[in-house]
Amino acid sequence: MTTQAFIASLKRFFGRRGKCSKIITDNAKTFVGANVEIKRLQKMVRIPDEILSNYFLTEGIQWNFIPPRSPNFGGIWEAGVKSFKFHLKRVIGSQNLTLEEFITILSEIEGVLNSRPLIPMSSEMDNFEILTPGHFLIGRPITTLSEPQLIDVKENTLSKWQRITKFSQQIWKLWKRDYLTHLQQRNKWKFSKNDVKTGTLVLIREENLPSTKWCVGRIIETNIGRDNRVRVVKLCLPSGSTLVRNVRDVCILPVEETV
Repeated sequence: MTTQAFIASLKRFFGRRGKCSKIITDNAKTFVGANVEIKRLQKMVRIPDEILSNYFLTEGIQWNFIPPRSPNFGGIWEAGVKSFKFHLKRVIGSQNLTLEEFITILSEIEGVLNSRPLIPMSSEMDNFEILTPGHFLIGRPITTLSEPQLIDVKENTLSKWQRITKFSQQIWKLWKRDYLTHLQQRNKWKFSKNDVKTGTLVLIREENLPSTKWCVGRIIETNIGRDNRVRVVKLCLPSGSTLVRNVRDVCILPVEETV
């Protein structure tokens, strides 16, 4: 990407989401150049027009850079970008896509990432709502059209747009599996320290769910094994029904606990 191309993409982002007051990125030349260019543009309009100058002083964007060669400072966002790029490359491979097809896939993946569950919105037993990035963007969870599963259908029998749908479904399946595994790894210490508690809101591993759909439930009963660890849990679903799952098939959302 060139600096001008990135500024154009930044304008598209602001057009959809609104202008942000702070941007944090790595030290890529494109980002550094864009920061310099934005400051140059602000300086150009600051000189001839005092009113416009005051506007830019209040509307200016603060751009912060993490240390060079320190992707660990990027934390969760770097992990998200890495996961997205890995699965996109793995699924698309060397296939040629038109710009419209590529933008469609990116938009659907954007919806998937912004649908991911972050934390429970309540600790009440009958409340199954989960905070997602979509709540910060549109005030509610991101949803999309439910379509037939095409993952196992041969590509030579699919139309052009069905092929795009298949790519999106493959990326959703792989990314969701990685995300749930990541949640289990982040909360692994809870299994050994506090174990799994009744009333905890969890994500349930379920195959063949449509994109942006997540299966959630609350633990209403735990069964302890001979090693005094919880091995099986009984879950209550938003529909009111119950099911039993092995503890490895549930993922605890990160919760700030008070002592």
